[in-house]
Amino acid sequence: MKESSVKVTFAGNPLTLLGNEIKVGDMAPDFIAVGAGLASVKLSDFAGKTVIIAVYPSIDTSVCAAQNRRFNSEVNKLNDTVVLSVSCDLPFAQSRFCAAEGLANIKTISDHKDLEFGEKYGFVIKELRLLARGTVVIDKTGIVRYVEYVAEVTNEPDYEAALDAVKKL
Repeated sequence: MKESSVKVTFAGNPLTLLGNEIKVGDMAPDFIAVGAGLASVKLSDFAGKTVIIAVYPSIDTSVCAAQNRRFNSEVNKLNDTVVLSVSCDLPFAQSRFCAAEGLANIKTISDHKDLEFGEKYGFVIKELRLLARGTVVIDKTGIVRYVEYVAEVTNEPDYEAALDAVKKL
């Protein structure tokens, strides 16, 4: 995997992102990850919908939990939109968290097996084999309309900017 030019830190320490940096205007690459029940999930499964990809390192941290809660509460306010919540957590941990929190509006998927999402979108943290925090918004035709690689992994993403991007579609 090639190194990305995107700069992120964890608690102020620099990290190296691997993969292809995704940019606004790109055709969103299809990818396969693992969903609940170990079923394969592809981006193309949601063709014709607006997709928010909420990317985070681990469901078992307070910032990642907050990120999932926020997108879960926002998605029903948006027309024909799905939130794919992607991390390298195992699907069992993702499902456990969503069940405990009552989060039924997001679709959690795991990139643990192949890191295909992380590589195609440039979110793989080389030093940790986790995904960096960020958000990608894809319109109904498959074009990337918003991208955020959160500069400090311990910070929450810019929810308002992502949601505004969706509302403009």
